[in-house]
Order: sequence, then structure tokens, then C-alpha cells
Amino acid sequence: MEQSFSPDAVLALMAKRTVFVATIGNRVVGTASLDGSVVRTVFVAPDIQTRGVGKLLMAEVEHIARERDIPTLTVPSSVTAEAFYARLGFKAVRDSYHGDERTIIMERALDAS
Repeated sequence: MEQSFSPDAVLALMAKRTVFVATIGNRVVGTASLDGSVVRTVFVAPDIQTRGVGKLLMAEVEHIARERDIPTLTVPSSVTAEAFYARLGFKAVRDSYHGDERTIIMERALDAS
């Protein structure tokens, strides 16, 4: 995990994805990214969770996806984040396993706006 998110790895990802960052003052409290039609790297600082930061990040991801005429978003969700995405209208479509780690692949069709 540490190698996947080293400064160099993060810079390489930012060149390929649209990255969103939420801040409070000078502190980064959340991130999300859009990689084609896949939502990735949605993180909110534990002490800030339940304050709507994740929902705001996801709203911005969806806004950009609509601008790009992306009809459906996919998110590989951890078991602990499944309820969060479900509240945003995502539906579980299948499970994916990487070793013993279960990831729930979820999708949401975007309304034409």
C-alpha cells in the first residue's frame, strides 16, 4: 500500500485521473478521483467522517462525469464503505477478490441533467 501511494506514485496517478481534494483551512481532509467511469481513492479523514465531505466529493465526481457524458459510474467499494455508496444510489453488482480481500463492485446510472 505504501508504494502505491508514495509521492511519485500519487503524481503518476494524478496525470491519469481527475483528482478532487477537500480541505478545511490548510488541511487536506478528503480525496476522490475519477478514472474514466471508475471512482477511485475516495478517502475522508476519520475525524471528519459523517460531516458530508465524502458526499460533496462524490457530487463533484458525478458533476464532472455528467459533463463528460459518462452514463454509469462504477466504484470498487470496501465492505466498510458499501453503506456510504448505497446511500448515494450505488447498487452492488458483484464481488471481486484480491487474495482474501473482498471488494464490492458497485454501479450507479447517472441521470441526464
